[in-house]
Amino acid sequence: MARMNVNPTRMVLSTLKDQLRVAIKGHKLLKDKRDEMMKIFLDLAREIQKLREEVDPQLKDVYGSFSVARAVMTPEMLEEALMYPKQSVNLIASTKNVMSVEVPEFDFEMNSTDQSDVYPYGFATTSGELDKSIEKLTELFPKLLKLAAMEKEAMLLADEIEKTRRRVNALEYVKIPDYQETIKYIKMKLDEDERGNQTRLMKVKDMMLKEEIEARRAKDEEVLKDFAG
Repeated sequence: MARMNVNPTRMVLSTLKDQLRVAIKGHKLLKDKRDEMMKIFLDLAREIQKLREEVDPQLKDVYGSFSVARAVMTPEMLEEALMYPKQSVNLIASTKNVMSVEVPEFDFEMNSTDQSDVYPYGFATTSGELDKSIEKLTELFPKLLKLAAMEKEAMLLADEIEKTRRRVNALEYVKIPDYQETIKYIKMKLDEDERGNQTRLMKVKDMMLKEEIEARRAKDEEVLKDFAG
């Protein structure tokens, strides 16, 4: 908590009071934003965990089937089977606003109307395990895309939460106390100056009263001399 280097005037005091009100209001808004983002982040983290628990075993099955296919097929046959994909996917990326944070949304569309026709090879020279891995991966693709978008959203929200937390702390522990300390100092300074002015006015008033009394006394003495003469 440090006092600002400002002139202790009433105009500055009024300006600082306005700035303090804005800072307090901003602190409340940022704190509410941080709390709401934390709630959204925690809900999202639970969804991500649930989706990961669903995706990981399926992805493990895909890798397992593909490993078996590699074991029973020659590298040349495997490469030839997967060289020219039959299906292509158009990724559609957009954004949505979550508490002033632009987060990604992913969608996709397949070029073929028959989305089940994904095998780019004939079945005579390939392993059934390769068919299984491609089928499982095709079914898993939408979930992987959703998981990628959710994890990116969580990362962006975490960054924004950290930025907002720093702003809240800066206002709560630095800016607002500095305003309050400076306002307190200016009030004390103005009160001190006012007391000093009142003291000087009282002294001036006493001096004027004393001069008036002495002037009357001198006049009365002069009148008495005239009367005695």
